[in-house]
This record gives sequence, structure tokens and C-alpha cells, in this order.
Amino acid sequence: MAGRAGRLHVIAGCMSSGKTGELIRLLSRHAVTGDPIVIYKHAVDSRDGCKARSRLGTEMEAIVVESPEQIEIDGAKVVAIEEAQFFGEELVPVVRRLLEGGHLVFVTGLNQDFRGEPFGVMPTLMALADELSLLTAICQTCHGVATRTQRVIDGRPAPWDSPLILVGGADCYEARCPDCHEVPGRSA
Repeated sequence: MAGRAGRLHVIAGCMSSGKTGELIRLLSRHAVTGDPIVIYKHAVDSRDGCKARSRLGTEMEAIVVESPEQIEIDGAKVVAIEEAQFFGEELVPVVRRLLEGGHLVFVTGLNQDFRGEPFGVMPTLMALADELSLLTAICQTCHGVATRTQRVIDGRPAPWDSPLILVGGADCYEARCPDCHEVPGRSA
């Protein structure tokens, strides 16, 4: 594959925006043509074991890793990395190496944390992307266009000083529009 530059497609958005579903849809097109595919996901996201699974139930096998250094090619032409925000800045050189090797790289992740701030390595990956899909959801409060992830604790908005990473689904997070997104204790 050397000699041909790879391409990076970042799929970002808030919770419930369909990031994994879109990833699986795009990877399925490559599977039909016989392209070797591998999906990696961070071990902190233990919700679906060794699967990349969308909220609609579509799924593909994934390899669970604890650090970007564990991401290996193993003959794959197409490499996908789920929940990139959990990997940290160490993911950037790994993605660059994949691209230099001519791979097609897909990355999914939350572009903002529950506070509405840029999340981890995602802004860097979005800036490096050849293609960017920025997905939205439906606000669970007003049914408008949701671009934010609202963390809830016992049905109430989580305060600013809550831990940054808390893996969960609908029990912990809601999609919200900017008007309905709340972060108690946010400093001005």
C-alpha cells in the first residue's frame, strides 16, 4: 500500500446522533467489495464487549484495546477506531502512521464532552480529516436539533465538576440542543 496516501474520515457528533450506525453503514460498503476491515474500540467502553454496536442494533466485530499503541494493521486495508475521545493525543501518531501506509481510516467520537467543551483528541482528528461527518440528534427536551450531550444524574443535569469520563447510555446521557443543554456550576 506504500506510495498511495491514505484517507481519514471522522464521524463526530453528540450522543445518539448515529455515529456507530454511520460507521457500520460505510464499512459494510467496503465489506461487500472484499476489503479487509478491522475495528478497534477502547477498553473503557465495555458496554458491548467485542462489538461495535449501534443503538439500532447493527453491529460488527471489534478488537478491544487499552491504548493506541495496540492498534495494529494485520493486513486490513480499512481501519476503524470507535470512541476516539477515550484514546488521548497518543492516537494522532498512530492515525498518521496508518495514513502514511495508505489505509482508509474511519474514526468516530464525541466532538464535545458533557460540558459542551471540545473532547480530547477529537478536535485534532477533525482538523486532520479528509472527510468529516458531523452528525446531530433530536433534542430529548424540545425535539429540536441536538448538538450537545447532556449528562444526567438521577434525572438532573450533572454539575460542571463531575468526572469527565463516565461510560453509559440513555441512563446517563441525553441528546440536547444548545438551548436545553445545562451544566450547573459552569464558570463564566
